Amino acid sequence: MIIDIAEHKKLLETMRMMHQKGFHFVVFPIAEITWTSEVSCFKTQWEAAEHCYEMSSDVDFYKSLPMDSPIKDLEAIEHANIDTTVHEAYEITGLSALYDNPAPLINNNLNSDIMNEKNFDYLKDQVKYTGFGEALEGELRQHLEQLQPEFSMKHDAFYGNDKVSAELNFKKSEQSDLYFFNSYRVQLQKEGSEETLAQTIYINRGNNITLKEAYNLMEGRSVNKDLTNKAGEEYNAWIQMDFKDADSRGNFNLKHYHQNYGFDLEAALSKHPIKELQNSSHKEDLMNSLKKGNRQSATFLKDGKEIKQFIEATPQFKTLTLYDASQKRLDTRQEQEQSKEVKQSQSQGSKQNVGVDDQGSGSQEEKKRCHRKQSL
Repeated sequence: MIIDIAEHKKLLETMRMMHQKGFHFVVFPIAEITWTSEVSCFKTQWEAAEHCYEMSSDVDFYKSLPMDSPIKDLEAIEHANIDTTVHEAYEITGLSALYDNPAPLINNNLNSDIMNEKNFDYLKDQVKYTGFGEALEGELRQHLEQLQPEFSMKHDAFYGNDKVSAELNFKKSEQSDLYFFNSYRVQLQKEGSEETLAQTIYINRGNNITLKEAYNLMEGRSVNKDLTNKAGEEYNAWIQMDFKDADSRGNFNLKHYHQNYGFDLEAALSKHPIKELQNSSHKEDLMNSLKKGNRQSATFLKDGKEIKQFIEATPQFKTLTLYDASQKRLDTRQEQEQSKEVKQSQSQGSKQNVGVDDQGSGSQEEKKRCHRKQSL
């Protein structure tokens, strides 16, 4: 660990405080540490290794250590004949070994078999909740046991008559024996089409794009996700593939419609006579499905009849796109008629309420007149 020697006290104080709170592993850049904010602390070796892998790039490299080791090296600076008044890069690794320090070491290294099993469990769940189910578990375990530097697994799925083929990519960390699920490559084969559409979906620790969501995006629909920016701040946005804009690797870039863009899904739904909106549970299910990018069936109420139609969220135009029971898109005029019917229904309901109030008021006035006559 290379540090700015003049900052060693701040760094030691931070590590001691985090260690007392139950954090036992530290991740730091291999280059010189000039600020305490460049050091991250974790409670488990697995979390530290994962963060180390995520932070490392072709330019920046990170390393993880049990926290007791750098703490002892930082404490040894007080006993060494080192000028700590100047800002100078200093390698402190192993410094404590030069001095007699009887403090016992805290053994934070987990048994390798336990770590491998934890790695398998983590990857298994990650694969499952990214939409690939449990069918790949056996193959995943075999690959982990073979200790290959990297490997891939294939998976096919059908949505209607559309075929989606995916290749899941895994890679072993250069810092440890842990494996990571890095990305999956999706190919969409539309029914009756010889051409395929392809996109690489990258995996992170946050809210990953599932296989079904990837299919919906490749169908041109929008998906609502909780995302994280480069500063680590979370935000919510609708994302949509831009088929006119691709990066150097052939991946379509994503358009983002943030919360301040002005699309309100609930408000857009309220403009239509949808039966599911009358039940809070059904309404929530409907909204969640639309947020995943699905073209969702819904029951429309028209002229006292229930009609099955399909809807999808279109945040770009701050509206919904409607389809009939055969999933043929309704034109704008038909959509406007449905919206107009809802407004008329709401307006009539409002007038009826006013009429009831007026009647009640009139009845009271009539009672007053009757009361005055009786008094005379």
